[in-house]
Amino acid sequence: MNYREILKSKLNQLKSESRYRTFVELERQTGLHPHAVWNSPDGPKDVVIWCSNDYLGMGQNPDAVKALTTAIDTHGTGAGGTRNISGTSSAIVALEAELAQLHGKERALVLTSGYVANEASISAIAGLFDDILILSDEMNHASIIAGIRNARCDKVIFRHNDVAHLEELLAAQPIDRPKLIIFESVYSMDGDTSPIAEIVVLAETYNALTYLDEVHAVGMYGDEGGGIAQMRGLQDRVDVIQGTLGKAYGVVGGYIAADDVICDAVRSFGSGFIFTTALPPALAHGALASVRHLRRSTSERHAQQQQATRLKAKLRDAGLPLLEGDTHIIPVMVRNAAKCSRICQILLHEYSIYVQPINYPTVPVGTERLRLTPGPLHSDAMSDDLVASLSKAFAIASDEQAKQTG
Repeated sequence: MNYREILKSKLNQLKSESRYRTFVELERQTGLHPHAVWNSPDGPKDVVIWCSNDYLGMGQNPDAVKALTTAIDTHGTGAGGTRNISGTSSAIVALEAELAQLHGKERALVLTSGYVANEASISAIAGLFDDILILSDEMNHASIIAGIRNARCDKVIFRHNDVAHLEELLAAQPIDRPKLIIFESVYSMDGDTSPIAEIVVLAETYNALTYLDEVHAVGMYGDEGGGIAQMRGLQDRVDVIQGTLGKAYGVVGGYIAADDVICDAVRSFGSGFIFTTALPPALAHGALASVRHLRRSTSERHAQQQQATRLKAKLRDAGLPLLEGDTHIIPVMVRNAAKCSRICQILLHEYSIYVQPINYPTVPVGTERLRLTPGPLHSDAMSDDLVASLSKAFAIASDEQAKQTG
């Protein structure tokens, strides 16, 4: 058997479907976000990033930068081990306490990424109940799916944000059967939000636990940046809130916040927590400074919301096909993988704008898109330039496609 030829054929299939991922080498520079240096084949070039998950520019926040760099001088670069074996620092303990306070929970548990937090927590929680049923929104993302798969228990999928369908599935189960409803607050590809209040009522009615993924909402919504559940006054009625430190908080890491017994169960049974090197003290200090800053400061959130509202209006006025939503995420629908990739190439090479194409399997075939994330550090002039450049790139890519097919 020629193993490498088989692998090459699989890769070639990705390329033929315009789904092969190409990485653009970017150098972020402190104080210049959303500008970055693109290490292009022709040499370094300045570009403006329009698809970063550093939603509020906190990756260059002076408080976070100082906390992280100072901690490196004090503690060095690594954690030295897992949480159980020399890796529990005062910084990570303080970070967990801050996150618990942010979400109004008894306890929080920090893991190395949002992906690991979901994978470890879902599989650990579900694995501790006999005959548990997981009810999962059909739009839940990959780390949730991985956690459910590793739980090795029964699952059913409810239609996206369809509370009637969810209730139908819940009502079909014995009231005393363990049930876990897993959903997200902000769905990052469509930019819509979930009906948290309705789902919580169903969970209370049908005796189910709730697990809410807030990775695209923490730092962004609520009086202190606690997410959509905080903004809607519902976080005390959600059993488990999961978040990330690598998006709006601008550092790296993931976490859950819940009551003491749930967090202790994940701490004691979650393989992704037990067997992974802990978050280094310096990163924990940086994340702690970022969380604290966004708990007391609302200016970043307000400026971001203003830019998102303005950009949506500009895109509508230009006749560009945005997908309407009520969040900071703005999908511009292309609906063709090759065209989507081509538009991004044009934006980068001709207009010094970096946007990454979103193709299958991240989104279904036929729903390919650009995913724009305006932030507080994007100016009105940058926004205007983006819309004008997008209009030109769409036109060029459409003309090229028409010639190829005609």
